[in-house]
Amino acid sequence: MKNRILEFVVGLIFGLGLIVSGMTDPGKVIGFLDLAGLWDPSLAFVMGGAIVVGLVAFTLAKKRTTSFLGGAMQLPTARDIDKRLVLGSMAFGVGWGLAGFCPGPAIVSMGAGEPKAFLFVLAMLAGMALFEWLESRTRNPMASA
Repeated sequence: MKNRILEFVVGLIFGLGLIVSGMTDPGKVIGFLDLAGLWDPSLAFVMGGAIVVGLVAFTLAKKRTTSFLGGAMQLPTARDIDKRLVLGSMAFGVGWGLAGFCPGPAIVSMGAGEPKAFLFVLAMLAGMALFEWLESRTRNPMASA
């Protein structure tokens, strides 16, 4: 139960941070991506702050064998830049640019009752399900027969 409360508090802080920083406002995101128009650089500062926090967190995590909640540390080990990474990054970027949402802010906005965010989250979940289905077919070619 203690872990669930801590998870809730961390999620709440994350969501509040997204709201305060303006990340849940698609107009702010589109303004950041609009280099030829009225460019809004504020999102760059939000990203910069997130990168600094991430660097500190990963530096500390590399020195640990267990998480703060007692689970095993499972840090990513892949370092390859391959076709799947590039195509996935491009798809993420196009979706972010068109919708003005990325997953975390979309979920927060959906919780606030934003209809566009609800549609985005549905499309995101459908994309995730499609990916898993395609992956299962490549891992088990007999499943497609």
